[in-house]
Amino acid sequence: MCLVVTLFHCLYNVINLISLILLSILSILTTTIQAALGNNSWEEQTWPEGLKNFPFPCKPEEISFSPPSESVHSLRISDIRFVGAIGNLETTPDAKMVLKRQKWTERNQMQTCMQVMTVLSDFIKKFSPSVLPLLCPTRGKVLPRMRNEDLGLQARELVGHMKKNEKLNFHNDWKLINVFFNAQSQCHPCSSSQQEGNMTSSMQELIRLLDYLQQEVPKAFVNLVDISELGNSFQSNNQENGPRDLNEVCECPQEPSRLTTVVQRWYYQNSWEKLLASGRYDTQDTFTVIYHSFLHEIDPSVFPRKQTSGSSLRKLSTALALSLWNGMIDPTGRKEELFTTGQRIPVKCPTQKNPYLFTYRNNNKLSSAPEIKRRSETREGTEIRCPNMDPSNEVPISVHHLRPADVKVIGALGDSLTAGNGAGSMPGNVLDVLTQYRGLSWSIGGNENISTVTTLANILREFNPSLIGFSTGTGNQNSAAAFLNQAVAGATSENLPSQARRLVDLMKENERINFQDDWKIVTLFIGGNDLCDSCNDPLRFSAQNFTAHIGKTLDILHAEVPRAFVNLVTVLSIASLRELYQEENINCPRLILRSLCPCVLKFQDNSTELTTLIELNKQYQEETHRLVDSGRYDTRDDFTVVLQPFLEQVPMPKTPEGLPDSSFFAPDCFHFHGKAHARVARALWNNMLEPVGEKKKEENLENIINVICPSQNQPYLRTYKNSNYTYPTATPTSSPKPGYGSQLWCEDRAPSASFPTSVHALKPADIQVVAAVGDSLTAGNGIGSKPDDLPDVITQYRGLSYSAGGDASLESVTTLPNILREFNMNLTGFAVGVGSADDANAFLNQAVPGAKAEGLKKQVQTLVQKMKTDPRIDFQRDWKVVTLLIGTRDLCDYCTDSNLYSATNFSAHLQDALDFLHREVPRALVNLVDFMNPIILRQVVLGNQDKCPMTQASSLCNCLLTVREESPELARMKEVIKAYQTHIRELVESGRYDTREDFTIVLQPFLEEVKLAFQQDGIPDVSFFAPDCIHPNQKFHSQLSRALWNNMLQPLGKKMDFLDLTADTALSCPSLEEPFLRTYRNSNYTYPASPAIENWGSDFLCPEQGSSNSAPSSVHQLQPADIKVVAALGDSLTTAVGAGAKNDSNWSTAWRGLSWSIGGDGTLETHTTLPNILKKFNPYLHGFSTGTQEEAAGLNVAVGGAIAQDMPSQARILVDRMKNSSEISLDQDWKLITIFVGSNDLCQYCENPEAHSVKNYVQSLQQALDIFYKELPRVFINVVEIMELVGLRQIQGEKCAVTTQSSCPCFGRSLDNSPELQEMKNINRHFQSGSSLITYSHQYMEREDFAVVVQPFFQNTVVPLDDKGKPDLSFFSVDCFHFSERGHAEMAIALWNNMLEPVGQKQTYNNFTYSRTKVKCPTSDNPYFFTMRNSGLLGKEGRNKTPSVPFWAVLVAAAASFLVGMVLVMLWRTKKCSRREERPISLVATVF
Repeated sequence: MCLVVTLFHCLYNVINLISLILLSILSILTTTIQAALGNNSWEEQTWPEGLKNFPFPCKPEEISFSPPSESVHSLRISDIRFVGAIGNLETTPDAKMVLKRQKWTERNQMQTCMQVMTVLSDFIKKFSPSVLPLLCPTRGKVLPRMRNEDLGLQARELVGHMKKNEKLNFHNDWKLINVFFNAQSQCHPCSSSQQEGNMTSSMQELIRLLDYLQQEVPKAFVNLVDISELGNSFQSNNQENGPRDLNEVCECPQEPSRLTTVVQRWYYQNSWEKLLASGRYDTQDTFTVIYHSFLHEIDPSVFPRKQTSGSSLRKLSTALALSLWNGMIDPTGRKEELFTTGQRIPVKCPTQKNPYLFTYRNNNKLSSAPEIKRRSETREGTEIRCPNMDPSNEVPISVHHLRPADVKVIGALGDSLTAGNGAGSMPGNVLDVLTQYRGLSWSIGGNENISTVTTLANILREFNPSLIGFSTGTGNQNSAAAFLNQAVAGATSENLPSQARRLVDLMKENERINFQDDWKIVTLFIGGNDLCDSCNDPLRFSAQNFTAHIGKTLDILHAEVPRAFVNLVTVLSIASLRELYQEENINCPRLILRSLCPCVLKFQDNSTELTTLIELNKQYQEETHRLVDSGRYDTRDDFTVVLQPFLEQVPMPKTPEGLPDSSFFAPDCFHFHGKAHARVARALWNNMLEPVGEKKKEENLENIINVICPSQNQPYLRTYKNSNYTYPTATPTSSPKPGYGSQLWCEDRAPSASFPTSVHALKPADIQVVAAVGDSLTAGNGIGSKPDDLPDVITQYRGLSYSAGGDASLESVTTLPNILREFNMNLTGFAVGVGSADDANAFLNQAVPGAKAEGLKKQVQTLVQKMKTDPRIDFQRDWKVVTLLIGTRDLCDYCTDSNLYSATNFSAHLQDALDFLHREVPRALVNLVDFMNPIILRQVVLGNQDKCPMTQASSLCNCLLTVREESPELARMKEVIKAYQTHIRELVESGRYDTREDFTIVLQPFLEEVKLAFQQDGIPDVSFFAPDCIHPNQKFHSQLSRALWNNMLQPLGKKMDFLDLTADTALSCPSLEEPFLRTYRNSNYTYPASPAIENWGSDFLCPEQGSSNSAPSSVHQLQPADIKVVAALGDSLTTAVGAGAKNDSNWSTAWRGLSWSIGGDGTLETHTTLPNILKKFNPYLHGFSTGTQEEAAGLNVAVGGAIAQDMPSQARILVDRMKNSSEISLDQDWKLITIFVGSNDLCQYCENPEAHSVKNYVQSLQQALDIFYKELPRVFINVVEIMELVGLRQIQGEKCAVTTQSSCPCFGRSLDNSPELQEMKNINRHFQSGSSLITYSHQYMEREDFAVVVQPFFQNTVVPLDDKGKPDLSFFSVDCFHFSERGHAEMAIALWNNMLEPVGQKQTYNNFTYSRTKVKCPTSDNPYFFTMRNSGLLGKEGRNKTPSVPFWAVLVAAAASFLVGMVLVMLWRTKKCSRREERPISLVATVF
């Protein structure tokens, strides 16, 4: 074995050494190459393999030969003699980074240029084989932040090199010069004027460069290549290169919008096209400049996502070179569309008809195409002459009686159409589209007055001149003039909630607004940008997500804004934009249009993609209708949302000639101009006065729209109620349903006469705040789902939740908040609508679907933080009711990890959460609702297998739904459920939460027993459940709410502990004599004393199980009842030193009869040990220990103080005892042997690493196993991994007879965080790995009747803690070092359960939690002790068969850890060698 370990160790180091050598060689080669490339100022390079596999389609031989051209306008590819480049082809560093801290990869700059130019040169060589090697600037000439003015230096270097090149005839040879530049500035200027000035300055720098080349270089064809798109594509993926600090770099800290970027690039490109087409560089026949922009031809998706290297860099370089090649061959002005992802870029070829490189002159494009003049534009004012423009006589309290003149505040949310981008731009001034003319915005602009500017705000100002909130002038949403116009240019629906949040805050903070009393109009319009990008991310921009975002926004307004009328304008039919884009007679910047709205414009007519878009557009509209028609925003009399559909079918406005009328659009042909804003404002106003259900859906904007007036009979803004409109759909969030509402007949609904200071004198009307935490039941999953809509169960109907929902009112929705609102209308904290816990409308319903007890504390922490920070809550003064329900999910997963989900752990997590509430929250009554017994779910699901989705239900609660009736698993689950309930009751009745006068926790037990409703045929009635048959629906929640409320009014000791779903439960009322919510004190209730634990035995829940029909011949078919003999090897932990000690006088006694692995005192009901468990299967078990006398040790050959080297001798003794025993049939009886050793080796390791090394430990185990393997037939051996001993450092106390420093010096005497302690932790892990390595050795798998299995429950040892967070000494003997009987019982359970778990799936920890029901049972599917083979890790056949899984795969994890351990051991030895001359410390150690 030593040789094997040594070989493994050497191999590990050799591999590492080889890797380091290869990396070093690679680094040296790279450095050498870079140095070589940097020797000269200009480097000639060719990459002959660049296009080795590229299929070049052009055929030079098909073009007739002609002598070199004398004119650049008849220049052929074959005429080119020289190719060179200047500029920076690498990504532009992120402008948002601090410059001095940016990481700059200079090598890639040169490499990209070289690869692009190599591809281009290889193309040219096909036509001109004599072309000279290409030139690119080297690293020394490429600056990290290359500016356009820096290109001049490179240009001079290039010209100098060409003149000196003896192979080049400078005056007569044609030269192709490529100038790469980036149009992007370090900062995007903040205004359009700054944009223009910045870009003009940048152009002037490049013009000076081109002028220089025109003057100095004869016979030159210059490609001016704008690589801005390349830089942008990289910047978005290299954000990690440095810290952002805009203030140090830019004057304007805003992130440039998509519109800003697109318009800037278009403007820049257009300016260059105009300049070059003007003929400025075509005054000579020997020089020309052609502008190229990769934005024309390359979809950004072809760019790599990460920093370029290897194949990604070559792919990028090839794409750029192809685009540049095509740009020279393709006639200027007829560039191709963007290429889509995955599409091969076609290669253009010169032809006999068109053999020349195209220039502006030979393309007859000496000037840009004449612009078509736009129609004259005038501002459209409006005249308002309505007979009744007065406000109501009294300020209305109902939104359904709201007149225009009653409105005092106006606000708006949306995108650039509401922000007013380009609304006031002059014709042709595309750059000015970046200006946000908010004062002209259709829904909120307030420039001038109605006579010159028609907007909704200006119309309303005619009715109420004191209206505030409108925007004026220009600026973004943060400018003062924007006021309550919080629309953000470029916004999509997912941005709306944050806009709503800011709008609400602005209204609350503004001193001119009386937030509670002023009537407000808010207009919301969004969706265009979602549709424009929908094809790029269909999931993100789905109709469901679109509606959900709008719902979240409206939920915020509904939850927080009193007295509000919300206009929800449906998204327009955006496909009509294609008419403007496709009309060639309209001069529109199509590049901008295509970039802003690719999903509408880039697909062909009648394409599937276009059809999908149109359908999605309709779904947006339909889902928006459905949202409003749900009625969820009509739960208050002072708030409503009205859908205004006038844009749904709006056609493209046309000129008299039948062409799209561009005068309605800003210069970019995308945004509305002032004319459109005026017409849309009139249409919105008219929609607001049209009855719901009769609103106009199609408005022809090309016609003058007359403004209508409120009528004498209907002077109000129209709502569903004053329109006598009934919503066509009814959703569960608010619609009344039979039996779902309740009546409350209480006479006394008044609060206390004086504000209560005691929770025991709390009346319902005193409650100001309601909150809840828990799982999906409280979150409301599936409450409102239709019976056949299974996918909808994921929807969280929080507004209907029994304990925290606030949808509608008690008349139609029964919830605890709706009941409490009958006592206090100002109650807050309840949830409305649907959504997650993070949504604003969830408010203080912080339940999380799928939550378990472990996550409860996080929920209450979030809840408390919300209560502390929300302005609607006076945290110190307001009385609060918090309802908590948890536990079902823990139970549903109990069988997967009985320790993790033990009753003790459940109680501990619950206690943590309640402790936090008790510590942090003043004035609170906490309802602790006993969880719903999951057995009823089993009844419902299994009783309706034809109706319930069995697969989904089983996945939600596998531990209860997949076990058989009357099975031990089910019996055990029932016991665990009782244990959970007991722990909850004991926690509350401990009195720990009744230490303050203003806080208490009351257990509401109505869910302990649930009586299901049954149909006539005896099948459980699923009408109380969501479609998954797991979650309660609204019918069920209504009953939950009634039961909870009634429980709250019932005195402790007399609370109803069952729920009858079929009962017609009436809501109780506080009585005059007992008006308070009941607590232990006002119930005169005394908590019962906790029963004492009599012993550490366990309950046996397994059915009677006999032995196999005949004694199995294979260890892989060994059942518990087949075990005839039990034995153990080890140290004092197996002899059970101190296990039964009560004082210091007998702590050193070995209580072998209580030993976890071999003790047999009493029965399982009184003493939990492995033999006592086995005796339940075979009462005639032999070999266990009893009592404390050595003669009763049986086959317990463990010796106190033993180390691993003692294991072979113990094995020898054990074999001899077995052979000499008359009670044991050595050949026939199956034997179970448990080996646990190593603690003493570890505790003494630091004193003698050689004697206690991992190698010796492994060898000793192997020698012991070899003895058993050679001499004992029919053996199953447990090798228990050594525990983590570092936890012993935590155990200390005045009553401890022994300290860790003396009992285990190598761990006890090291300082915290010291290298020595860390080394010991590592050695500890390597001891564990070593046992795995040797026990899974293939040599012990050759016999059919022999198996060695590692039981790893100690692998991750957790020291048990008491309720004060200190080590629980009840698990330890009086010496605080050895285990007590309780500790031995926990070890026995863990060992037994490990034996019943498959190899590879065994629990690797034991958290020492007490429960009498933790002992697992074999199952009919898995009746055997698990081995490697019956765990499915080896083949099913005998020893001569090849394993189904490579054997090395089984050992690799242990081997890897072991090898690393050997390295650490060597380091330890090295460190110890340096100390050998020191005087050794004398240690007197207590040993195991």
